[in-house]
Amino acid sequence: MNYDEIYNLESTYASGAVGRRPVAIVRARGATLWDSEGRAYIDCASAHGWANVGHSHPTVTAAIQAQADTLVAQPESAYNDVRAQWMQELAAVLQTSLGWETCAIHPSNSGTEAIEAAIKLARLLTGRRGLVAARRGFHGRTLGSLSLTWNKKYRQPFEPLVAGVEHIPYNSIEAAEAAIGDETAAVVVEIVQGEGGVFPGETEYFQALRRLCTERGALLVVDEIQTGVGRTGRWLACEHHRLSPDVVTLGKSIGGGVPMGVTAWRGELGRFKAGTHGSTFGGNPLACAASRAVLQVMAEERLPERAARLGDRLMAGLRAIPSDQVREVRGLGLMVGVELRGKVTPVLQALMDRGVWALPAGMNVLRLLPPLVISEAELDRVVEAVGETLR
Repeated sequence: MNYDEIYNLESTYASGAVGRRPVAIVRARGATLWDSEGRAYIDCASAHGWANVGHSHPTVTAAIQAQADTLVAQPESAYNDVRAQWMQELAAVLQTSLGWETCAIHPSNSGTEAIEAAIKLARLLTGRRGLVAARRGFHGRTLGSLSLTWNKKYRQPFEPLVAGVEHIPYNSIEAAEAAIGDETAAVVVEIVQGEGGVFPGETEYFQALRRLCTERGALLVVDEIQTGVGRTGRWLACEHHRLSPDVVTLGKSIGGGVPMGVTAWRGELGRFKAGTHGSTFGGNPLACAASRAVLQVMAEERLPERAARLGDRLMAGLRAIPSDQVREVRGLGLMVGVELRGKVTPVLQALMDRGVWALPAGMNVLRLLPPLVISEAELDRVVEAVGETLR
């Protein structure tokens, strides 16, 4: 099918909830996308952050194909061998990264579902109702996750949302001290605010949140849905700050392209009681097989270390661009934001014309999230294209 045929057919039935670029992507491999007309693009969006191991990685696709021939779906109402092995392997990574002695895992189908489970878990375990989140934060679009999300354009059409949420300035220890109290069930925070403009947090701030939550009986929930699975140069972004949260949420890249979300917590905190939460497809064998392959690829190809090295290269190249349109380049690993003095939309279009697919992060921030398998030559071409665009 050509672009016009795809456009006409999909537009006839689409809900309208998601804006689309005037391109039909039909194939991808590694860090390259191809559209219906045969044009290639260097993917600097990782399909909104899920393609950390790249598109169609042979280890991941082989695992998916093998599992599809065996058992695609089996709810958690029965035990399953693939899910059991996946939980053991993921728990080992989390316990090493976070310093946890034990680990409990609830699988779901997306990052926003992982946040929903974290909210329910925090209220169940603490008996409290209050939630504290950061301004500029983004945690998802379902009603509970949306209640934690700051941006009014996402929130206002659906209010009233979940009660008891207070938003405080990011990186402000004073605001956290004032907000976290006896009725706070959880503090939910990102290590790098992705959708909010690619703003990294400060070690002193995260350590203060850890201390305050411990002192006041609240759970510290870290949203690693975009920053996790090697994106920032460590397996989890928490590791940059020697931070051990009570709960961590994963999504996007943890399933290697198969929908998956994870809510994990220190096992000694307790568990859900049977029937208090669930997911028909959460932890299905197909997703678990894909995620096991992701864990294997991350370790064998040392992708977190690669993200750290290439992230330094990318940011150095971007900072060297001689353009008065650039206000700041910031980020962590291969999660990079270029704050512009003007709007980002025309820059995104100009980059597409030059064969680079990137993302916005607000009105004036260019967000670059390339797959961790991107080559140095591809990364240098991205820097070149950004420089040409911002002349």
